[in-house]
Amino acid sequence: MSDIGDYKSEIKKLVADIAEKTPEEITDNARFNEDLGIDSMMALEIVATIEKKYKVVIPEGEIPNMRSLQNIYDLIGKLLVK
Repeated sequence: MSDIGDYKSEIKKLVADIAEKTPEEITDNARFNEDLGIDSMMALEIVATIEKKYKVVIPEGEIPNMRSLQNIYDLIGKLLVK
């Protein structure tokens, strides 16, 4: 498995691509909807891409909590440890 820094930079790039921003424009605590303009369809695309790439299942109840990169890092970190 790649180390924690690798998946953080990969996820940041993925979110930047979907939000049509550069990774440098996105901070770990930027709020997806308010700061980056990520709507619900984009959020679902992020979830689906992360699940496919990392071969994890994000519990449906966790999806509303995924409001920033830091939220995703924390969740994926927990899921990858299992």
